Parts: sequence; structure tokens; C-alpha cells
Amino acid sequence: MSDGRQARSKSATMRMFGAVLQAVRRRAGVSREQLAEAAKYSVDMICSVEQGRRQPSIKLIDAAEELCDGGGLLREAAKHVVQNKFPDWFEAYASYEAECATLGIYQNHVIPGLFQTEEYAMAVFRSGRPVLDDEEIEQRSAARMERQRLLTRTPSATISAVLEQVILERWIGGREVMRGQLRHLLDLTKLHNVDIQVMPTKRETHAGLAGPMYVLETGDRQRLVYFEGQKGSVMLSETKDVSDLNIRYAMLRSQALTPEDSVSLMEKMLGEL
Repeated sequence: MSDGRQARSKSATMRMFGAVLQAVRRRAGVSREQLAEAAKYSVDMICSVEQGRRQPSIKLIDAAEELCDGGGLLREAAKHVVQNKFPDWFEAYASYEAECATLGIYQNHVIPGLFQTEEYAMAVFRSGRPVLDDEEIEQRSAARMERQRLLTRTPSATISAVLEQVILERWIGGREVMRGQLRHLLDLTKLHNVDIQVMPTKRETHAGLAGPMYVLETGDRQRLVYFEGQKGSVMLSETKDVSDLNIRYAMLRSQALTPEDSVSLMEKMLGEL
């Protein structure tokens, strides 16, 4: 697992394109500031592309070709750019998640990505800082929607989730987005392999105060636990750590509302929106 220090892919092909862009720009005597103005991007973004930390957009490639007289070199180089769908620190977990046999989720601040509507996901990405441009928001949202194949794949994965009630009361994206998100959650509860439980805000004892986590078991019975922080993530596989956190997750499920009562609460909340 990556140590999570960087959230964007540094693939060799992106570094290659960045080096070509920098060479073409310098040959033409064009500054980063001039290219940024022509492409309607920030200088920081131009710097990130040249350093291989950011995927080049079509708009940037076209602007650089015209301003720097690239002769098609940049468009050709861009054809070979390969970028991971997910940030470096998420890639390893995503590969396990896609093939998992069971998955347990505890979230306390946002609807889990696997359960998000596209509108809600885009609102989440727009809320982040530093600000992402529209193209990157679309790319990240599309990757998140692709992850959701897990919900309906064959063979089925058994998926459970404990969501804090406050998540359902936080209108990320506004009233209409949240209304659609609640409908989507209720639809998911109709799947035979998905259970969603709500943790009441007024619960007096709580096993999950240390924060969100994902507990996962693969088809060959390997057990893992994954969780994220502000600038990275951790994936645990040591037997004792995994056992401790699975016990914690089991306690969370026992403290939350039953799946049936959770559905009733979500229906009530939807009716009040």
C-alpha cells in the first residue's frame, strides 16, 4: 500500500508527457504563465502536468500545441498517457474491494462511495479543498460509479454498512441531491446482498469513536481493514489488528438500528425533505 503522501498518480507515462510538454514549451520560448493564460488554467496546474502529477486535459493540449507550435507532438504523446483511475493511496484497497467476498463499512461523515449517487459524489468532490477543476471532478465521479459494480456483480459480495444518522441529515449538494441520495439508499436495501443500518445520533455508547473503517474478506479468506485520514490511508492485514477491528465492527452493528428500523427511519427522513 502506498503511504498516501500523494493523491494523484505519478505514472511513468504522465511524467513522460510532462517532460515533452516542458521541452516543447521551452523550445518555443513560452513561459508557464503564458501557457496558463492561453489554456485558462492556473500556473500551478501547468507545473503539476509538467511534473507528471496531473493528467493533461484536451484543452491544455490544444492550447499548448497552438501556442508552442507543437506540430502534433503533444497530441501524439498524450495518446500514451496512462493514469490510474484512483489516487495512489486508494489503488491497493480498490483492487481488493473489487474482488471481495464480504465487506463491512462504518462511516460517520459522508455516504460511502459505494452507495453514492453521481450527483452526490460530484457534490462531495466539489466540497474538497484544494479545489478540483470540472474535468477532474468528472473523472473521479466516473471512477466511483464504476466501483459500484461490486453491488450487483456475480458472484455476489455480502455488503453491510453502519451509517451515522448525521450523514443522512447533512444535505451535501442541497435538498434535491439529498432526496435522490436517500431514495438510492432505500433502493439498495432491496438488494439481497446489502444491509444498511443507521447509528442513532443519541446513542449513549458507541464502539466506533475512533473513526470510519472498511473491514473486508477476500475470496481466499484473507482479511483486511482499511481506513483513511486527511492526507492518506492505512490498510492492515496483521491478524490481531484485523481481529480487533472486526470485533469493533460487530459491536457497531449491534448498537445500530436494525436494517428494518433503519429503512423506516430513512423513509421518514425522505418524507420530511
